[in-house]
Amino acid sequence: MWIFDRLTIRIFIIFSLTIAFFLFLIITIPNLDSRNLTYVSDKEKNTGLVLAANIENVIVKVPKNSFRWWMRFIVAMDNLKRPGQFLYILTPSEQIIAPDTSNIDIVRNFSELTSKSSSPAKKIYDNLEIIGPFLIPYSDESYHLYIVQEVFDTQSQFVNLIFDHPFLLLALTMIASTPLLLWLSWSLAKPARRLKKAADQVARGNIQEWPELEKFGSSEFKATGMSFNHMLRELKRMQELQQRLLSDISHELRTPLTRLQLAASLSRRKYGETKENERIEIESKKLDLMIGELLSLARQQYANNEIKAPHQFNRLLKNVLDNATFEAEQLGKSLNLSTNLPEKSILCYPQALCSAFENVIRNAFRYSHQQIDVSFKLSNEQLITTIDDDGPGVADHELQQIFRPFYRTSEARDRESGGSGLGLAIVANAITQDNGEVYAEKSHLGGLRIVIILPLYHKS
Repeated sequence: MWIFDRLTIRIFIIFSLTIAFFLFLIITIPNLDSRNLTYVSDKEKNTGLVLAANIENVIVKVPKNSFRWWMRFIVAMDNLKRPGQFLYILTPSEQIIAPDTSNIDIVRNFSELTSKSSSPAKKIYDNLEIIGPFLIPYSDESYHLYIVQEVFDTQSQFVNLIFDHPFLLLALTMIASTPLLLWLSWSLAKPARRLKKAADQVARGNIQEWPELEKFGSSEFKATGMSFNHMLRELKRMQELQQRLLSDISHELRTPLTRLQLAASLSRRKYGETKENERIEIESKKLDLMIGELLSLARQQYANNEIKAPHQFNRLLKNVLDNATFEAEQLGKSLNLSTNLPEKSILCYPQALCSAFENVIRNAFRYSHQQIDVSFKLSNEQLITTIDDDGPGVADHELQQIFRPFYRTSEARDRESGGSGLGLAIVANAITQDNGEVYAEKSHLGGLRIVIILPLYHKS
């Protein structure tokens, strides 16, 4: 039903059913306790009336003032009772006449409960039941007969325990209503988990629509799924527009940049090498590098055509470290690997990850004076890589900022290198796409330490 598809209606109905169930139990269950005062059946009533009539016939000729008149009551009860029965007579003065006084307390309690009742009733005390009162006229007064007998269909001790402890009864009713509440919780949690899964995929850069969000769950969740997919379509459209804009800007910037470089070359050929031509060439190279890195970052964020798959880390990074070792020798610097490459698998975009490691190591070459240390460590299902250099380092308050695009530090580290401020932003984006983490801190060599943390991959 479409009405029940509404989450508010569903919660209201489940809540109402639960409350109604509680009220039904609260009203009904106490009446089911066989130990409560209940009306007797017609058969039991007729049996009691016949017994009372027989006793009346025996004692009707006994004068009230005769010697030990009450003994005639006892003799009559002894003769007329059935096996397993105990008969008691309550006089108008509330004296009890009985051949057996063992159950007098039960009779007194029951007589108080039925004092205002005009019809016989029944009540169970442990393994005994008492029925009465049955009227016996004697000497212009009303005497009452009570029948006490064993009850064979006794209520179990467990049921008695439930009736005697309201909190236990409440706990049992809550357990009985648990399936409804679990179903309600499941109907709320399942579409919420689907939505969370989709949001996590979007956070990882996987911008695709999720049609199942519009098919399952209550109408509110379906509407949320439609809005979520509409947001993804708009986000994808905006990314495509941004990518197209960046491509157009690149084309428009590279055309005058090429003309500028050509003009500088012609000027150098005509007038020779001058400081002005040298400055133009340096700045044009910086601009060309910045445009290239900007496009690289944009492609990495919005147009990554790589397939994310598990790769052996030692095989993936071997070429990167071999090239870095060769480059260190050419630069006259020392590259030290303090530990061997771990033979573990990681789930990643291979080219982007290798490019990120190359970028960090080359930054270390650029800023270091002499020494670069690279180490690997396994901890808590994570692969931790640290790259240290002995360069000028970065101020403490800027360690978290250097991964922002176009951020330039105030220290000599950037002023001397003339960097564009995009290299570490590209690194951070690549590591984040692989569900990893990258941050910077002070190095024990005196320069900068870059820490890269990647989760290990295990086949499920």
